[in-house]
Amino acid sequence: MQFSNPAPDEILQLLNTVHSIAIVGLSPNEARPSFRVARGLQSLGYHIIPVRPLVNEVLGEKAFPNLESLPELPDIVDVFRAAEHIPAIVESCVRLGIKRLWLQQGVIHEAAAQRAREAGITVVMDRCMWRDAVQLEAHSR
Repeated sequence: MQFSNPAPDEILQLLNTVHSIAIVGLSPNEARPSFRVARGLQSLGYHIIPVRPLVNEVLGEKAFPNLESLPELPDIVDVFRAAEHIPAIVESCVRLGIKRLWLQQGVIHEAAAQRAREAGITVVMDRCMWRDAVQLEAHSR
């Protein structure tokens, strides 16, 4: 079965529901897409949680080396990692009970997305969260 993203109205509802976003692969480098997207999401009122080893802080927020080290579960995990890392990230989400997963534009792993869905996780794949939030006029609550 081929993966398909939720409908635009479902994506809008998701974006209006979440507040905390764990961003896996968030770079402290301002030139990187992950940094620009995170800054954009932060400007819309979302709480950003950087997930990246060997980094202490990004965008004024304490960074964590992995999802397992987070002090509390985020509302959604947004991933800026290469496709080969997605299955392990999905398994972490399943183990931790995280219910929403967003794979950024260009991050595609059909089997891992299907595995996540089978585990009850809402998945959006190959889309930019910040672009969708702006275009759909989502607002963090």
